[in-house]
Amino acid sequence: MNNSIFPMVMMIWSMFSVVAWAEMPLIPQTGQTTSFGARDDGALQKGVIWPTQRFSDNSNGTVSDNLTGLIWLKDANCGVALTWTAALTAANTLANGTCSLSDGSKIGDWRLPNRKEIKSLVNRQQTDTSVWLNSVGFSNCQADYYWSSSTVANATTSAWRLNLLNGYVSTDNKLNLGYVLPVRGGK
Repeated sequence: MNNSIFPMVMMIWSMFSVVAWAEMPLIPQTGQTTSFGARDDGALQKGVIWPTQRFSDNSNGTVSDNLTGLIWLKDANCGVALTWTAALTAANTLANGTCSLSDGSKIGDWRLPNRKEIKSLVNRQQTDTSVWLNSVGFSNCQADYYWSSSTVANATTSAWRLNLLNGYVSTDNKLNLGYVLPVRGGK
């Protein structure tokens, strides 16, 4: 490479690498604090440290996640298990006055969380995420599957879901039933 071009290329590369670094997402810790082996998650505890109070009950039918900034519907069982399409509709049409909401929200403010958002609710230190969530501000969390809004890329008749019993993320046919835990906020 020409010696006069090299400094310019390095300057441009460093500008882009700084921008890329600044835009990297902050990954939260898993919540696991018990170590089961050298340099495992419990020992290393890498990621963004959880706030002392992870969730705050907003006293209006919502719970704020003080780690992610997302706002969740407090009642994790407002309704019945639904197909994926019905779950999308239920989340998108949620508004003030339904599901114990008194937050002033209107239709279109709420949505079904994406795969990463729903997975962020898992605390790997707990054996049953539903029991833990019920103890930190949510109500009626079921030890069962909750839909995400994320479709499986190579099987578009399926979507991602989270089992609140064990925190297991899997896929299921969109015609099967799952629970709905609407969210708002986020990027």
